[in-house]
Amino acid sequence: MSRFLLALVLLGPLAQAQDSDAASQVAADDGASLVPDDAIAQADVPPSQAQADAEALSSEPQPPADAPATTTAPQDAATTATLPPADAAANTRTQAEEDYNALYGPPAGEYDPIADPTLPAPAEMPAVYDPWEKLNRRTHAFNNVVDRAIARPLAKAYVKVTPRPVRLGVSNFFSNLGQPVSALNALLQGKPKQAGQSLGRFVVNSTIGVAGFFDPATKFRIPNKSGEDLGQTLGVWGWKQSRYVELPLFGPRTVRDVFGLVGDGQLSPIRQIEEDKVRVFTQGLQLVDVRTQLLPLDSLREGAADEYALFRDSWLQRRNYQISGDRKQPGEPDDGLPEYLRDDEGNPTVPADAMPIIPGAGGP
Repeated sequence: MSRFLLALVLLGPLAQAQDSDAASQVAADDGASLVPDDAIAQADVPPSQAQADAEALSSEPQPPADAPATTTAPQDAATTATLPPADAAANTRTQAEEDYNALYGPPAGEYDPIADPTLPAPAEMPAVYDPWEKLNRRTHAFNNVVDRAIARPLAKAYVKVTPRPVRLGVSNFFSNLGQPVSALNALLQGKPKQAGQSLGRFVVNSTIGVAGFFDPATKFRIPNKSGEDLGQTLGVWGWKQSRYVELPLFGPRTVRDVFGLVGDGQLSPIRQIEEDKVRVFTQGLQLVDVRTQLLPLDSLREGAADEYALFRDSWLQRRNYQISGDRKQPGEPDDGLPEYLRDDEGNPTVPADAMPIIPGAGGP
């Protein structure tokens, strides 16, 4: 009996401890069922990932406590809001709409930089009337062969062996010979002041300037307007449009200028020389002088995609300027002609008095 009592005394605290452990386990199980699912998910995250997420959240700026609550727009709406209106519209256009806009312009209210009314008007190129283009291109090819084989080598050799003062004197001589014809055409065009200036230059340079080899008229401030010819006169009189034609050896012309070339040739002082050898030598020297003055423009033709079109268009632009450019009133729009095409002395053409005459014919 005493032993049974002793066993109860010893086993009582042990049983009580086991009961308390069981109760704690039951309570822990009951509490775990009350924890939210996201808390369980966070508990499954490794400690390093949880620490990185906490640092990222703490580094983001927090709005002030008194700031009004804002709503976050969906991601696709925010992306659409950042696109410019033109780009957003372009993204929704079909290919048919793109083709229509290319032909007829965009719909009203849509910005088009090509049809922007605030931009300046584009430059208007003069109309080219060239129905004989096929024949003209063949003539241009022939003239190129003659130029590269004969005219250009002669001009380079002339520059190499002739001192510059002598070349300048030769150019002055031929320019002075053209002053009477230029004065007559200026008078026919209704420009008496220019006609008087041309005659004044001819008189001064022919006397003081030793037959025109020197140019004292420029020192006397007499303007040099030696580019007038019968072709320009016919244009001023009303023959505005004329078909383009390229002549063998004479280069670019129009039908109107061909008639002018024949008329001016009859009045040329060189044509009045009766000695055939002297006349032919003078005409040849004049052609070499003209080609020498055109040497600086050779670089323009080297990179041209279409050399014939370059020659034709630039010549017609310059010709239109010679006919009507100096008759424009102040305030009228400029024709946009480059400066190097405005200079008559730097862009000479084959003169009318260089037309060949059969030796032994005794002149005109």
